[in-house]
Amino acid sequence: MAGEAELTPTGYINHHLQNLTTSVGEGGFWTLHLDTLITAVLMGLLIVFAFWAATRKATSGVPGKWQAFVEICLEFVDKQARDTYHGPSRLVTPIAITLFFWILMMNLLKMIPADFIAKPLELAGVHYWKPVPTADVNATLGMSISVFFLMLFFAIRAKGFGGFTKEFLTAPFGKWMMPFNLIINIVEWVSKPISLAMRLFGNMFGGEIVFLLIWVLGGAGIIGALAGGVFGLGWMLFHLLVIPLQAFIFMMLSIVYLSLSEDAH
Repeated sequence: MAGEAELTPTGYINHHLQNLTTSVGEGGFWTLHLDTLITAVLMGLLIVFAFWAATRKATSGVPGKWQAFVEICLEFVDKQARDTYHGPSRLVTPIAITLFFWILMMNLLKMIPADFIAKPLELAGVHYWKPVPTADVNATLGMSISVFFLMLFFAIRAKGFGGFTKEFLTAPFGKWMMPFNLIINIVEWVSKPISLAMRLFGNMFGGEIVFLLIWVLGGAGIIGALAGGVFGLGWMLFHLLVIPLQAFIFMMLSIVYLSLSEDAH
């Protein structure tokens, strides 16, 4: 079945965009994307191990190359978090570090050609594996919904439940315009996690499709292979900027939303 799908360019692309799924109960809403879950967890564990390796032999003197690199990365994220968020919480920097480096690691999987992962897995009997978790809207929505609940937590902690509810119903037009205030605030709060998720997903999913199209072009004879090599190299170099940029944007917007949730209107 997988071999037949690869006979045409459309079938090849659709095959590589298909998730490995499993259903809990009767399926539907409880259909899990195993490839997204497994890969996301592995990338999270990998970055934790990398940071642990840097701290394992950390020294206050002249640091090693890996320790120096990790310190530069962490100081960069910490500075961005401190410059953007001015509240009292100490959770913001750990949240920013987690979001940035976890998303960065997941995005970096885009630099590995899809067949380099899919072909070995097919030999093991796994015929569907979408390698980039951030090209799955379920993953990006999951992260953005987590940020949404953090926004609620920060807002209620800063204003109290009563103060948050009062502001939600009376801002920005006052208590006599309560229905309009409610509609506006619901749209504002809901739109933030949705836009956060769709921005990351759209860029990663679109990039994945272009990579697959270039890979298909490479199979169209000698000229196609040469064109595919040139376009693939150019697109890969472009994505060396896109991959960290998308992780940075997601992190920065999350910090901005957390900061705004504590501000009084």
